Amino acid sequence: MGFLSVVSALSLLTSASAIGSSDFTFTRRRAVAPRSFEERAQTVLPAADFSVAVSGKAPRRKSKSAALTALRGRPFPSKPGSGGSDTVPVAGSDFDEEYLTNATVGGQPFSLIIDTGSSDTWVAQKGFNCFDLNGNPISEADCAFGTAGFDPTASKTFKPFPNVSFNITYGDGEFLSGPVGFDTVSVGGLTVKSQEIGVPNLAAWEGDGINTGLIGLAFPDLTSVYNTTNPQDASAANQLPYDPLFFTAVKERAVKNTFFSVALDRGSFEQQENDPYDPNLGFLSFGGIAPVPVTSTQVTIPVEGYSATTGIPSSAKGSPFFFYTVNVEKFTFPGSAGILTANNNTILDTGTTLDYVPTPVIKAFAKAFDPPATYSEEDELYLVDCTAKVPQFLVTIGGKEFSVDAKDQILPGGTDSNGKEICFLGTQDGGPDEADNIFILGDTFLHNVVATFNPIQGEITLTQRLPY
Repeated sequence: MGFLSVVSALSLLTSASAIGSSDFTFTRRRAVAPRSFEERAQTVLPAADFSVAVSGKAPRRKSKSAALTALRGRPFPSKPGSGGSDTVPVAGSDFDEEYLTNATVGGQPFSLIIDTGSSDTWVAQKGFNCFDLNGNPISEADCAFGTAGFDPTASKTFKPFPNVSFNITYGDGEFLSGPVGFDTVSVGGLTVKSQEIGVPNLAAWEGDGINTGLIGLAFPDLTSVYNTTNPQDASAANQLPYDPLFFTAVKERAVKNTFFSVALDRGSFEQQENDPYDPNLGFLSFGGIAPVPVTSTQVTIPVEGYSATTGIPSSAKGSPFFFYTVNVEKFTFPGSAGILTANNNTILDTGTTLDYVPTPVIKAFAKAFDPPATYSEEDELYLVDCTAKVPQFLVTIGGKEFSVDAKDQILPGGTDSNGKEICFLGTQDGGPDEADNIFILGDTFLHNVVATFNPIQGEITLTQRLPY
């Protein structure tokens, strides 16, 4: 959420390297020499310093769809160890389409989206101006934030960052822009004392009535602050990359270890179809692995950087990091033999509900259902009988096979005009198998693993969860 394309991100990287300030420090994150296979195999994950329950899944917003559209360049359907613990629960709202957690900014409470596919932490500012997608002023209520917004004047710890602006524009016309500042952000037991945040006062936003902003957990080069106060002047030439929340936590030594971990629970079929809010849907943990039952299947793999010349994944030292990009070696299911793909450009994204895989993979996988799933041109989705038999589906990463539960592969889609229940696949078409096309392992996959991210080392550890 909040990104346009790998190419544009690379443009930001190469154009803004000389921008800086004597008052503030900006940090870029680039690939380091990767650890050897033997070193990664010895990785032991400690218990987290802090954990918070994931508590609400907000509805899939059009802005996320539009951002991923631009990424892929195609139409996108509206789519064990030692130590203390710092874990927060995550919850789900509005039919389990995005995960939320409770946080405070400057002592003020908000529900924020958890997104490993973007990097900014932002909260709408109190008194913001709301617009429709055509830029026409509308009522504040129409933006449907969950609160009246963040009040900088009510925070004893807020410090403005002068002469800069936070600015994101989405492909469907949604935008957020406004001031930038530093404040204390707390999530569960984790407190970061001087986090750079966006506090937008202009918004065209199709909200859910629950969240008031977002916590971005990806890399600095995806941040959206610019060396201008005029949103129309924001460009690659004046981007000011900064440390996202977890990077700041590491710098402030708020965590003992440079890990954060996500365990996302699936809601039941009935909850997803009928309940707008699920209060306990997993954990977001800082400093170690999230506290859920796991198996012995585990692998630690390097994050892929991106080539500044080709825009495709690169493991070369110095390649800039943007997303949590991993090399998917194989998808295995009945009928998958002989399907070869040449693409390792796949990101792990908590902010995307479905998995998006290369076209040859989804075509064969759809046929393996009984009865087979079929593609709907009208809905731009693979639809399936709600009682269909689901084939086994395995994802091989780092030489380890991770299974995706059948419960994640058939999702409720409401009813048709005749009152018949409609279901769609949890895995969908991500487009042609081309090197510069980005694919996504979203919540469909992440429900089945604990994903533990080490952005400082540039590694991810995936651990298979016990069935639940």
